[in-house]
Formats: sequence, structure tokens, C-alpha cells
Amino acid sequence: MPELPEVEITCIGLKPILQKSISNIIIRNPSLRWPIPSHLKKTLPNQKILHIKRRAKYIIIQFEKASLMIHLGMSGRLEILDKETPPEKHDHVDIAFHNSKNILRYTDPRRFGSILWVDGDIKNHFLISKLGPEPLESLFTRDYLFSKTHNKNSPIKNIIMDSHIVVGVGNIYASESLFKAGVLPSKLGKDISLSECTKIVKYIKTTLIKAIELGGSSLKDFYNVNGQSGYFQQTYNVYGMTGKPCRKCKTIIENKKIGQRSSFFCIKCQS
Repeated sequence: MPELPEVEITCIGLKPILQKSISNIIIRNPSLRWPIPSHLKKTLPNQKILHIKRRAKYIIIQFEKASLMIHLGMSGRLEILDKETPPEKHDHVDIAFHNSKNILRYTDPRRFGSILWVDGDIKNHFLISKLGPEPLESLFTRDYLFSKTHNKNSPIKNIIMDSHIVVGVGNIYASESLFKAGVLPSKLGKDISLSECTKIVKYIKTTLIKAIELGGSSLKDFYNVNGQSGYFQQTYNVYGMTGKPCRKCKTIIENKKIGQRSSFFCIKCQS
């Protein structure tokens, strides 16, 4: 699944379509997680793209009075392509622009993603209104995290992956951040100290920033809008490394199910 860095990279890659006016939208298959609104065929033409931003794992393409809110789901991606590029089986949507040889194509083999039209203030949309702070912004601090952990019986990994507490920290980046912070993913929130919260917040931020710099993690389906893969997976310390020696201490990396997700850790480096 594309996580925060992959979605951020997608947003950055969409800059070439800023200020472009839409000429047409082709919807080949509207059956995503929620049906693509049929009115977009009439609503989108001649709308100009004013801003493109990310909130959590949502890509928000803002027009004058409303916004497209796109989620990539498990396997979705957006690509800027030559408009003559023939569609393939899982290419569900094409957006064309006035005076442009390119199109924006949405591809999603599993169809768990979504394309929604949101009128008014997008902050009030039910998918966004109750989300926690962005991990790379100033509201996500050690004190904030400590306030959310100190009375919880949940494992710390589940807590930092809870989008109501902090958004966008998926399985890969949670595992890698906790390794760098020296904290076991199974350690309960109530047992996490303030100093550990300091390290967890620090390494969530630095890990996500590094992942964005390296183009994200290209596992299975993720490519950026130009069809290029990322390189962050080459720096993994624990994620997907079960049975291999730890890069720091040579202890064998272990894997344990926590909250129905595989969690990777070094028992010596993390305590």
C-alpha cells in the first residue's frame, strides 16, 4: 500500500498539471471503493487546477469551488502520460487538459482506491475531519505523543499507526522508526517514557523525510507519476528482513504479528 512518502511524492510529481484547465474526463470503470461520481463528466471540463496538496494519504486537487479527493488504496497510482498512450486493463480514469499532449491516468488493479468530489471546506469531510496531525508538522511533538500513549494498553506500533493519533505512519515506516528509536513494537503505550516519545517522534520525522528524498518504497505496485521506482527499500533495517542479521548488532531480525500486521524488530537493539 502506498504510504505517506509515496503519496507525497505523487503530489510533488503532479506539479506539471498545476494551473491547467481540464478538457475531458474518461471514466472506464467507476467501481472503486466508492463509485466515482458520474457527474464529473459534466462538472470537471473547463475547471482549472489551483492547488495540489496531501492530507494523510489523500491527494487533494483543488479547483475554485470544490476539490477532487483521491486515495490510492492498496495498489493505485497516478501517472502523467502522453494522451496517445493506449489504456490497459486496470486504467480506470483519464483526465485530459486543454492545450496539452498529456493526460493524468488513474490505475488501480485492486480497485480499493477512491476518487471523490468534495464541495466546500474539505477539512469537514467525514474521511478527513477526525484525522490526527501530520507527522512532519509542528503539532506532532513528544508531548503530544506522550499524551496519547501514557494510559493505553495498546502496543506502541498500533498507536503510531492509528490515523486518529497521527496520520500516514504505515507498517514500513512504523517498523523502521521504532528500530531507530530502540523501542520494541510490542511495548505497551502506558510503558513508553517521555524520553522514548522524544526518540519515536524524531525518527518518524527523519525516516519519512529520508523516504521522500529517496522516492519512497517501491514494493509491488508503487511507481511515481513518471513511472519511476523509489529506493528507500534499499535502506531497510528491519522491515521484511526476518531471519537476516541486524545491520547494527548482527542479531537475527524477528517477525511478530501485532494488530494483524507483521512487525519486524531486533530484540537486542530494541527494548
